[in-house]
Amino acid sequence: MEVRVCMVALVALVQVASCGRNIEEEDYGVKFATDCEVCKLVAKEVGERLEAKDSSGVIETGYNIDAKKKKTKYNKSELRLVETLEEVCEGMLDYRVHKERKDSTRWAKKMSQTFQTLHSLVNKGVKVDLGIPQELWDEPSAEVAHLKTQCEGFIEDYEEDISDWYFGDQETSLQEAVCLKILEERNCLSQPFGEDIDSNSSEGHKETKRNDKRKKGDSEKTRKSEL
Repeated sequence: MEVRVCMVALVALVQVASCGRNIEEEDYGVKFATDCEVCKLVAKEVGERLEAKDSSGVIETGYNIDAKKKKTKYNKSELRLVETLEEVCEGMLDYRVHKERKDSTRWAKKMSQTFQTLHSLVNKGVKVDLGIPQELWDEPSAEVAHLKTQCEGFIEDYEEDISDWYFGDQETSLQEAVCLKILEERNCLSQPFGEDIDSNSSEGHKETKRNDKRKKGDSEKTRKSEL
């Protein structure tokens, strides 16, 4: 009887947890990064940070005082990779979520169009009340904070795959070498990065699509009237 009660309680707890996630995502507009987005962003960050650490220097390794130390090119050293992987997830906190976008381009290291507009209004003397102090507007959101945690989990799970790519010939990008291998859903990989999207051109693209829909609707109405 006690076991059955415990099982019922456990099931109820899982259901509550699931409901909590739905409430968080649906009612509060919080949408965490998908597996595809995590892999895409981690691969991007690792690549950029490795490039920033590009050096023709040589490091010496070895712990035996009497033995000759081994010289290794920094660009192919384990040290360069370790330093990069230690930094990459902290860099996720630099991202911002552009909620006006619905695909993976919503992740970008620049202020979203929404907050650009809000800051502009404040600068013009307009009182804007978001329910939080203005100094917290630019703090990492729940999605961004969770992205850092997702990054840490990804590095832990796929560090060996990243190492194989790093110490290999690197003929393909890390995204191709790892993400294409481990992901089932890969749609986000074909989308541009958020930083590559211009807000104005994006709005113009949306307006063009709206106009195309209007024209299509008008032409269909015309055909129906002719019939």
